[in-house]
Amino acid sequence: MTVLPTISFAKVAAPKKGTAVLLAVKDGKTPALASEIDPSGVLDKALKVSKFGGKAKSVVDVVAPAGSPADRILVAGLGVAEKIKMTDWAALGGQIRAKTGSEKNLSVLLECEGLEISPEAAAAFAQGLVLRAYDFDKYKTKKDDEDNADKNVAQKVTLMVDNPSAAKKAWDTAEAVARGVMLARDLVNEPANILGPVEFASRAEALSALGVEIDILTEKEMKKLGMGALLGVAQGSVRPPRLVVMKWNGGKAKDKPVAFIGKGVVFDTGGISIKPAGGMEDMKGDMGGAAAVTGLMHTLAARKAKANVIGIIGLVENMPDGNAQRPGDIVTSMSGQTIEVINTDAEGRLVLGDALWYCKETFKPKFMINLATLTGAIMIALGQHHAGLFSNDDELAGNLASAAEATGEPVWRMPMGPEYDKLIDSKFADMKNVGGRFGGAITAAQFLKRFVGDVPWVHLDVAGTAMSSPSTDINQSWGSGYGVRLLDRLVADHYEG
Repeated sequence: MTVLPTISFAKVAAPKKGTAVLLAVKDGKTPALASEIDPSGVLDKALKVSKFGGKAKSVVDVVAPAGSPADRILVAGLGVAEKIKMTDWAALGGQIRAKTGSEKNLSVLLECEGLEISPEAAAAFAQGLVLRAYDFDKYKTKKDDEDNADKNVAQKVTLMVDNPSAAKKAWDTAEAVARGVMLARDLVNEPANILGPVEFASRAEALSALGVEIDILTEKEMKKLGMGALLGVAQGSVRPPRLVVMKWNGGKAKDKPVAFIGKGVVFDTGGISIKPAGGMEDMKGDMGGAAAVTGLMHTLAARKAKANVIGIIGLVENMPDGNAQRPGDIVTSMSGQTIEVINTDAEGRLVLGDALWYCKETFKPKFMINLATLTGAIMIALGQHHAGLFSNDDELAGNLASAAEATGEPVWRMPMGPEYDKLIDSKFADMKNVGGRFGGAITAAQFLKRFVGDVPWVHLDVAGTAMSSPSTDINQSWGSGYGVRLLDRLVADHYEG
C-alpha cells in the first residue's frame, strides 16, 4: 500500500530543506517569508512573469535559486479570502500532494497576508493531503517504476502555523476521520474473493482494539430471530451471512444511541435475475454502505466521540445457485411482514429491512440512518455527485444536509409519499420488492420505510458516490469512502456532549 505522509506542526519560519509551499490570496501581497526563502528576488520575478494573482487552484512552481534554504518553492493561490471554506483547505491539501508526492521533505507555511488561518483549517489541509495520498495498490507486484515513484516515498510534511499545539489537537480529530475514510476505501476496493461476509465481519471485529463492542450474529442466530428477508438473499451463496453490531458508548449511560445501518452485499450477481456481464466486476463495491458505517465507527472510536452510537451491517453474497431464491418467492421478514420477491437483483432492501427492524426493536435509537448502494435509478436522477436522501423527518434531513454542505459530501433530498408507497403493494404478500420501471429509487426508499416505524430515519442511496465516482482533489480511489466524513460531522455538530 502507499506510504502515507507523516504530519507535524511547527511555528512559522523559513524551511531549511526540501520543498516549501507559500500561500497567497487573490490580488494579495507577496507571500509571507518570500524574502527569507528567496533573498535574490527570483520568486517575485517568477510570479510577475506568470501573472500570478492568487487565483484559487493556481500554482507557481520554481526551482529555488542560489542562497535559498529550500530546494523548490511552490506558491499556491487561495482565491478571495472572504469566500474560502473549510472544504477549500482540504482541496488545497490534495492539490499540493498531487504536485509534491515524490518529495521527502515538504514544508507548508500556513500564513497568508490578509487571511487568518485557523487550527481547523490547518487540520483540513493536512486531511486533504493525506486522503489524496491514498492509493489501493496492495495487489500490484511491480511498484518501483516511475509511475509509482511518489507512492513509496516516506514523505515528512511540516505545517508551519501560528499555534502548533492547537493545530495538532485539531489534526488528531481530522486524522481519525481520515483513517476512517481510508478504512472504508480499503473495504470497497477489496476484491470479493478476498472479502466475503465472514472476512468483512472479521475486519469490523478489529475495531474492538479501539474500544468498540462487537457482536456478530451467525446464520443460525438470524434464523432464530426470523430474518427471512436477509437470509433469502444469502441462501444462494456457499458463503454464510453475518450481521455485525458495533457499539460505541462514548455518551452518558441514559442517552439513547444514534444508529447507522449499512448494506453489505459483498458481491451482487443479481441472483437468478442475473445482471449483464459488462461491468459486473464493479459489484464487489455493493457493500459501500457497510464500508462507510465501519469507517464511521472507526472514526468515532478513534476520536473518542461523546455519543452513544450503534453501527449495524448486514453482510451477504447474492449468487445464482440451485439454492438461490427465485422471482415469485415469498419471504417473511423479522417484522412479520411478507415480501414477494419480484426481482432477485433488488436484494439490498431485503437485507436492510431486517437490519433496520432489528435495530429499531433492539436498541430503541434516537434516529436511524442507513446507507446503501441501492439503485441505479438514483444515478439516473442525480448522476454521481450527490447521494439521494430520503427521510421521514425534516429536522434530521436538515441536519444531514448541513453536514453535507460542511464536508463537501453532497446530498439531495428526494420525494416520498403514499402515491409511491402503493406501487410496492403486492397481490400475494404484504409488499413486493420492486415497484416497476418509474421512480425506482423512490419505491426502494418506500420499501425501507415500512421497517422503521416512528423512528426518525434517513435513507442515503450512495450508488453513485461510494464507488467509481468522479475523482476529486482529495480522492483518486475507485472506492471513495463517501459517508464517513458526512456522518461524523452530523454526530459532532448535533449529537455529542
